[in-house]
Amino acid sequence: MTLSGLLETVARADSFRAVRQQAFAGGRIASPRAVQPILAALLAGPKPVGAQRRLLVITATGQEAEDLASTVRGLVPGLEIAVLPSWETLPHERMSPSSDTIGRRVAILRRLAHPDEADPLLRSIDVVVASIRAVVQPIAGGLGQVAPVRLRVGDDYDLSALVRRLVELGYERLDLVERRGQIAVRGGILDVFPPNSEHPLRVEFWGDAVEEIRTFTVTDQRSLDNAPDGLFAPPVRELLLTESVRARAAKLAQENPSLHDICAQLAEGVAVDGMEALIPVLTDSVEPLISFLPESTSVVVLDPERVRTRAHDLVRTADEFLAASWHNATVGNKAPIDLSRSNFFSLDEVRDQALHRELPWCELTPLFMDESLDLDAGMSVAASGLEIYRGEVARAIEDMRKWTTAGQAVVLVSEGHGSAERLAESLATEGVACVFVESLLQTPAPSVVTVTVGSLEHGFVAPESSLIVITERDLVGQRASTKDMRKLPSRRRRAIDPLTLVAGDFVVHEQHGVGRYIEMVQREVGGATREYLVLEYAASKRGQPADRLFVPTDQLDGVTKYVGGEMPSVHRLGGADWQKTKGRARKAVKEIAGELIRLYASRQASVGYAYGPDTPWQRELEDAFAYVETPDQLMCIDEVKADMERAIPMDRLICGDVGYGKTEIAVRAAFKAVQDGKQVAVLVPTTLLVQQHVSTFSERYGSFPIQVGALSRFNTDKEAKAVLAGVSDGTVDVVIGTHRLLTPDVRFKDLGLVILDEEQRFGVEHKEHLKALRSNVDVLAMSATPIPRTLEMAVTGIREMSVIQTPPEERHPVLTFVGPYDDKQISAAIRRELLRDGQVFFVHNRVDSIERVASRLRDLVPEARISTAHGQMGEQALESVIVDFWERSVDVLVCTTIVESGIDIANANTLIVDRADMFGLSQLHQLRGRVGRGRERAYAYFLYNPEKPMTETAHERLATIAQHTDLGSGMQIALRDLEIRGAGNLLGGEQSGHIADVGFDLYVRLVGEALAEHKGESAVEHAEMRVELPIEAHIPHDYIGHERLRLEAYKRLADAM
Repeated sequence: MTLSGLLETVARADSFRAVRQQAFAGGRIASPRAVQPILAALLAGPKPVGAQRRLLVITATGQEAEDLASTVRGLVPGLEIAVLPSWETLPHERMSPSSDTIGRRVAILRRLAHPDEADPLLRSIDVVVASIRAVVQPIAGGLGQVAPVRLRVGDDYDLSALVRRLVELGYERLDLVERRGQIAVRGGILDVFPPNSEHPLRVEFWGDAVEEIRTFTVTDQRSLDNAPDGLFAPPVRELLLTESVRARAAKLAQENPSLHDICAQLAEGVAVDGMEALIPVLTDSVEPLISFLPESTSVVVLDPERVRTRAHDLVRTADEFLAASWHNATVGNKAPIDLSRSNFFSLDEVRDQALHRELPWCELTPLFMDESLDLDAGMSVAASGLEIYRGEVARAIEDMRKWTTAGQAVVLVSEGHGSAERLAESLATEGVACVFVESLLQTPAPSVVTVTVGSLEHGFVAPESSLIVITERDLVGQRASTKDMRKLPSRRRRAIDPLTLVAGDFVVHEQHGVGRYIEMVQREVGGATREYLVLEYAASKRGQPADRLFVPTDQLDGVTKYVGGEMPSVHRLGGADWQKTKGRARKAVKEIAGELIRLYASRQASVGYAYGPDTPWQRELEDAFAYVETPDQLMCIDEVKADMERAIPMDRLICGDVGYGKTEIAVRAAFKAVQDGKQVAVLVPTTLLVQQHVSTFSERYGSFPIQVGALSRFNTDKEAKAVLAGVSDGTVDVVIGTHRLLTPDVRFKDLGLVILDEEQRFGVEHKEHLKALRSNVDVLAMSATPIPRTLEMAVTGIREMSVIQTPPEERHPVLTFVGPYDDKQISAAIRRELLRDGQVFFVHNRVDSIERVASRLRDLVPEARISTAHGQMGEQALESVIVDFWERSVDVLVCTTIVESGIDIANANTLIVDRADMFGLSQLHQLRGRVGRGRERAYAYFLYNPEKPMTETAHERLATIAQHTDLGSGMQIALRDLEIRGAGNLLGGEQSGHIADVGFDLYVRLVGEALAEHKGESAVEHAEMRVELPIEAHIPHDYIGHERLRLEAYKRLADAM
């Protein structure tokens, strides 16, 4: 969608025309903030043919940079615009920035240094938009000169040399590519996941010739489509371990004992987390972004007062991190080497360098000055900001009627096609002259409201052009959802591999019981080479060595990894214990199978309401979703809709890790119900979640005539009565509440759908009440408890279940730090978050000392607005604090684990957990799920008291949470307690002992057999049968070198037989 006609209109005005001349000469221009994106677009182009003038636009924050780039693209189509991201980490942190960020940065630096108009991925950049943080970030000198790996079909390249080059550029060589910055080689096939690519790429060689380049999916490693632009792989580290860098690192390791560990690894060519802090001592020079810009560049600073403040705060906070990084590390708490050059440059240094290079420096300030008193004051733009209506649409319509009657041209900009059409319909209904155009390519007509689609945050008034611009945000008072948030996925993960084995892992053999995995070996038997899994069992006689079982790889379908929540005992080969254990478990599962069958039969006999197909409004709501749906999300949505469109009442459970998008599924299901005139009840376990869901549902339904109500202890009596009356008479379409919804005074006019969030947290009495509802209404339950797909398969058709295993595209793994409590580290972490206008959760789980902790934080960071929240507070006080945090009136929320479940604040991106060694693993995982829900990279600090001894169990928990930082680690984090609890929720907690006896996978298989028996299906007995043939039947090591991949291939072959 383009707004080029808008820019054409204002460009004719005298004051706007003068802006270009003033800016390219350098100076100061006063204009309202709402007009600054228009001025930036005016300066960016369109340029005369052959002109080489380029632009660097500096904003206060990264978010503003992204928004500005989106606006300028719409105003000046065809421009090459690049947003230079800043590191998510500070220069002195012991954490490295993500490969995604580095790759985007280095690719832009390369395009600035060596543009190639013939290459679509290396074209010259017209406009670079960067936050002040990216501008003052020190960059290793000459980084723009580092050539990326560029391959197209038909090129010749030695594969071994290519792999060495990619490793030099910072790529990590693994057996399987799963995330950006990784490569894998199998024979003549090279897999690469470049940082600026949506999908990884598979390059197939024939000899040295590139025969084919295709994209592929990480989830199943299958190839997709041809990659027409070929492979473009820029460096994924800004400190490249060249020979000179490694030599300097070796010298540094000898001279500074405190740096020996990190520098010795760098000298060996091994990348170390946080090594970027050593860039100034391991490279020849560090330079600011200004040094990398072409000679013909003009610099434009938006809101220079805020930019200057931000730059000052950055330098101060980075200094604090430098002190905190070496605190207690050396005698005297001083850094062993001078790392001051790795700190941010000051804004004055950047400006001086720009002026030294004779790059014009222009500032667009919202602060107007008296030009008559100061000849050097610059100039002012004849425009003003527009009043924000904050939902008073009727008043806005009257204003538009007045303006059009007076002959003004009015442009109403909406971010979505559907909402733009609805706005045009509303204006026409009210008798206001209006026209809807999808793209504003021409000058808007006078005396009419032109409704169009585009990206513009705020409107303005331009008297010289007789033009008034209004945006959707001006009308409703909040930002509309925008497709610009659909960025490249931060990584794509594979499904969990059920047979990822490490020596020492417990496994279950269906015939022989629980054993311990030792290794994979290759043996020649009868003249044929085979590969075997070696399993160790208990010795048949006391004092004898353990027995070993060699399992051929074609029989892996009978072997599963043991998951049981406790340490199992190893069985004896040929003993009777295993058969007895299986018999007890089989008897127990028959009881649960009977109950499941009875539930299934009663549900099939019930008659519910069959909803109609999706309406146009349903599609519009779904199109307005601001993120890319994951494949699992789309599958769940389809399954829920299919259930709703059947006459049998829905009873579906959706399982997914924290932050996996379950709420969006609920939003769409509720909307579908309301479209058919039905009411929806959303039941949540806590009052905080009520507030959260009301905010989410209201925002998503903002453009539609749907009434959302809330019932919880936060309601006043008057508010509760109004909601109850609306529920009773049908004026409230969706009501969200705690167990208050289950009280007798809540009477629905026409209830069609009940949504349960965190179903396992409701008590028995609540579930009994729900059973009465389930007889004729649809029920959609949601749980953050990870439940393996094997369990889903076992109960298919009994209780419908959907499992979301793929994380949302937009989210990044949380950068996780585990270490001792340190005041300097904490104050620096809080200040770092405040620098990007973010918020902080500080979890302290003792109510008696929580105020003392908050007071200490106020002393450490006096500029932060700090509040406390815990479950023992009064209702009004707790609501007030949480609302303040949501509305960003509070910077740091010092709280107990009341935030553990469901609180979704996209602006809160730093979590600090005090005494993390006192928390359970699942609690730590849930807490970490509270941050990283927006577009910013999130940080989690799990701190312990260094002066108090830590239990071995606590140490293992912290080590596990530090190691598994990926989204989806709820399945991988060894959360066996969660898996067991998940099974207990579905099948009954009393079954947990039997699960521990036989292992989770075999238990689920027994459930499936018992269900088949109850249905009258005959169980198939699988007799153990072995046929030995004198033929080669193994996967050569030179074809699949890594044991894990060979094991997976064998497992798939065994399952297929």
